[in-house]
Amino acid sequence: MGEMVGVVAGSPCSLQALSRGVSNRGPSVVRNAVVGCRSWRRVGRIGDTNIRLRNNSNLGGSLRRLESLKLGAVIVAERDSYTRRVRECSASLRDGEEVLTGESSTPSEPGIWMSDVVVKKRPNYFKDRSWTSKDLTYAGYMAFMHGLCLLAPATFSWDALGVSLGLYVITGLFGITLSFHRNLSHKSFKLPKWLEYSFAYCGVQAVQGDPLEWVSSHRYHHQHCDTEKDPHSPYEGFWHSHMGWLLDDRRTQERVGARNNVGDMDKDPFYQFIQRTYPIHPIMMAVALYVMGGFPYLIWGMALRVVWVYHITWFVNSASHVWGSQKWNTGDLSRNNWWVALLAFGEGWHNNHHAFEYSARHGLEWWQLDPTWWIICALEAVGVATKVKLPKKEHMEKLAL
Repeated sequence: MGEMVGVVAGSPCSLQALSRGVSNRGPSVVRNAVVGCRSWRRVGRIGDTNIRLRNNSNLGGSLRRLESLKLGAVIVAERDSYTRRVRECSASLRDGEEVLTGESSTPSEPGIWMSDVVVKKRPNYFKDRSWTSKDLTYAGYMAFMHGLCLLAPATFSWDALGVSLGLYVITGLFGITLSFHRNLSHKSFKLPKWLEYSFAYCGVQAVQGDPLEWVSSHRYHHQHCDTEKDPHSPYEGFWHSHMGWLLDDRRTQERVGARNNVGDMDKDPFYQFIQRTYPIHPIMMAVALYVMGGFPYLIWGMALRVVWVYHITWFVNSASHVWGSQKWNTGDLSRNNWWVALLAFGEGWHNNHHAFEYSARHGLEWWQLDPTWWIICALEAVGVATKVKLPKKEHMEKLAL
């Protein structure tokens, strides 16, 4: 059995290639070495070896593989600019101990601004590609809705703003975060059917797809998080994870097109009805807003509010996989991001969520604001929310970094 005290990797994503390289060298043991990136913060241990890694690093899955190879720890330098720090660590090793440099098997594109996420493959959305009719419809719709938002200053009124904010809470909190996400996608709690359907209809008015489509895509995201089958991973660029994935239907359908993961919902007559009649419902909302308040209500209560909730939801997919901190070893890019949590009613505590997908509570610390959880607590207090799920202590101890 060989013995190495330090292993140097060229980037976070090269740890997988590094693991394979170490495997090919035969059984080896690395002792008394450090995992280090920019902040050099101690977060855990492998065996009897201290581990340090960057706050936002996605090293969990690769570290588990290295642990299975009985490697005590790794020294990681993300880019050439960090080689000086690696040399300092390497110099502290005893004479005769080996430092192995692992390089990524495929060249990476530039990283995302202020993040350690390195883009592996950036899809081309606008050149040398065929656009399906659905792609053109989505692109035209998005351009139209964002264009209408430019009329907001000219149509401002305080009552229109109030309608917009009220519908932001109704469709964003009750519809998307509470219903589509925590109730329907993850079964974090149970509601009476009449209330489940009511909250789900609020989500329909967010205009993010019918419940079956939304839930299916989200479950695929968790099943294949930050892999080639993930419909919206920032490994394909921030734009892709934010909204670009919606503009390439062929690519998306290859990943989530089967829609065979919603067997608990697809036979429900209510969700079947919404799926068949989906476009009618937001049109009815737009007509109702126009009748109540004219063009200002249509702009503020429909266009601006819908686009606002779009981007907040998309920030959970993009920003919360790019910026923030990781407390749990989830093996993916999920981060706890405070400002996304503030805008998205608690959804920004995304590393918490990916660690404990079943949990109705995302803000696990007292200071982590989670309005969606507060509403669930209120529903439980009056007896309409039951079987509310929370992380188990042993599960938390197992995943803690």
